[in-house]
Amino acid sequence: MSTKPTTTDLEWTAWDQRAVDTVRVLAADAVQKVGNGHPGTAMSLAPAAYVLFQKLMRHDPADADWTGRDRFVLSAGHSSLTLYIQLYLAGYGLELDDLKSFRTWDSKTPGHPEYGHTTGVETTTGPLGQGVANAVGMAMAARYERGLFDPDAAPGTSPFDHTVWAVAGDGCLQEGISHEASSLAGHQKLGNLVLLWDDNHISIEGDTETAVSEDTLKRYEAYGWHVRRVAPLPNGDLDPAGLYEALKAAKEETGRPSFIAVRSIIAWPAPNAQNTEAAHGAALGDDEVAATKRVLGFDPERSFEVSDEVLRHTRRALDRGRADREEWEKAFAEWRAANPERAAEFDRIRAGELPAGWEGKLPVFETGKAVATRAASGKVLQALGAVVPELWGGSADLAGSNNTTIDKTSSFLPKGNPLPEADPYGRTIHFGIREHAMAAIMNGITLHGNTRVYGGTFLVFSDYMRNAVRLSALMHLPVTYVWTHDSIGLGEDGPTHQPVEHLASLRAIPGLSVVRPADANETAIAWREILRRWTKEFRVGTPHGLALTRQGVPTYEPNEDAARGGYVLFEAEGPGGGSAEPRVVLIATGSEVHLAVEARERLQAEGVATRVVSMPCVEWFDEQDQGYRDAVLPPSVKARVAVEAGVGLTWYRFVGDAGRIVSLEHFGASADGKVLFREFGFTPEAVAAAARAVLGSTTGNSATAG
Repeated sequence: MSTKPTTTDLEWTAWDQRAVDTVRVLAADAVQKVGNGHPGTAMSLAPAAYVLFQKLMRHDPADADWTGRDRFVLSAGHSSLTLYIQLYLAGYGLELDDLKSFRTWDSKTPGHPEYGHTTGVETTTGPLGQGVANAVGMAMAARYERGLFDPDAAPGTSPFDHTVWAVAGDGCLQEGISHEASSLAGHQKLGNLVLLWDDNHISIEGDTETAVSEDTLKRYEAYGWHVRRVAPLPNGDLDPAGLYEALKAAKEETGRPSFIAVRSIIAWPAPNAQNTEAAHGAALGDDEVAATKRVLGFDPERSFEVSDEVLRHTRRALDRGRADREEWEKAFAEWRAANPERAAEFDRIRAGELPAGWEGKLPVFETGKAVATRAASGKVLQALGAVVPELWGGSADLAGSNNTTIDKTSSFLPKGNPLPEADPYGRTIHFGIREHAMAAIMNGITLHGNTRVYGGTFLVFSDYMRNAVRLSALMHLPVTYVWTHDSIGLGEDGPTHQPVEHLASLRAIPGLSVVRPADANETAIAWREILRRWTKEFRVGTPHGLALTRQGVPTYEPNEDAARGGYVLFEAEGPGGGSAEPRVVLIATGSEVHLAVEARERLQAEGVATRVVSMPCVEWFDEQDQGYRDAVLPPSVKARVAVEAGVGLTWYRFVGDAGRIVSLEHFGASADGKVLFREFGFTPEAVAAAARAVLGSTTGNSATAG
């Protein structure tokens, strides 16, 4: 750890200092105008953000999606002005009016940075710590991308080498997700990752002494990171030369991730607000804003003051970016010429296309045989792994249970790891028991681009992941969650491991598609549809959660309509055996589909024409046109029964007032899965009884069973 004075090759002029001070008054003005927000961190961090965007980062404001760019993640998303003002100054397309409309309706500058909403924003941040994990994912993706396209290049010589920069605050480092992600980053020796910690000692409740006392730098040293501290200037401001030297050294440290601690004074140099909790999340007030402007040599009567000279100076970032990109494009062209097959693969992946003939590699499973859908998923992944090289992933230490090992001979592990399958460019990720970080890392991998990722754990532990899963949906990211052990059918592990409310809860997340296939063939079709939805024909990405069984379930003939989310698995039959108008419709998902099928056999034997609808994905079914949905669930058939071994919230709109739901409205128990299904009323007899009750009902009331 170094705090000694440094000498650098940093060029720092009076215009650089004026630009930094302009950032500070813009942050104060933007929050003051709207009346709410977080000015303090944007003011104190101004030199650090400026050094990154104007002196160190490789980026081109005119091409925000350039493959060779460095990535920047503002994990402390509440300080969104830290990012917005740098995007404005550098020339990403934000203008002064956008800063004036900060946090207002339909502006390009929402309260927290939103991916896809503002050019130059690499990820949506706000929930603290998520950005740290996103940055770890981006760094992992950069390494895997290099392995796909340029694995033999010397360090620092590949067009696929770049740096991931992240800025975190005290809150980010207190959240458990950052601990999980930082531990994994150190284990993975992610030398392309630099994390700057804004060590300002202030949170909403005041001095962080209220909650934190550990030595954070020693903690990061223990994780295996390269650690530096940058001391402030005597007046309390950040030292641009010290920042530049530490960050440049971090970029040059390629054997491990780097952690740079910066002791700042929040809201510096506001005369009265600096170093106060009020400056964290509230406007400074007109008098304090004016006083701050006087300290910095700005006119206290003017708002949003940016001189033409400052803007001309900072917009030189466009010239530097263009030069950096042109230099990179020369190296990229040389790589293309030397690697035509890999270049063709790069073009395919970049275009959002899948390899020709990939669908033909998917397995088709023998009918009648009982297969756990988790096992079927594992077979699908192994088949896809051979033909879709950009697909990689793993599990939160549950690979043997989740069946998520895409390649047993190739683990994504750094040089020096003692395991025989260790490969810095390996296919199988070992996330460790870090579910929350795993989900946010998967978001970062997807945001980075040029690879596709999945990650697995038990469905019940999706609770640990929920905030990151929600962000997957908010950002429209095509990540895939593999959640196994999807019901009380997992058995003896008991209610702590048996998901009950999880399916309904996950379906409540807008934009997340929850897929619960009935059997092995539906599982293969589900994977095919998920991969198909990666392609360029889908303008908006969608995260998917596969809910898979531990126990074996009967295998039916494959039906392509499974990709439509809901379909007629078995049609109602009349007395002569031909198809007939159904008197009752049984709707089921997952392991409960075979219960509906067996209940249908009983009802048909009694002369009740019964249709079975398998609905693996409610969200996909809702996408279908009304004609198709009405053909599957005829509006004229009011007698409907839905069957799912979880709470019944999903199914009321499908069964209507006259229908019934065979559901589970309480926690499970520790016993064999078959015993639990019987004791909690998930049997063919119970489903048939619910159907008879619906048919015989004249009250129109719905009820639950189980």
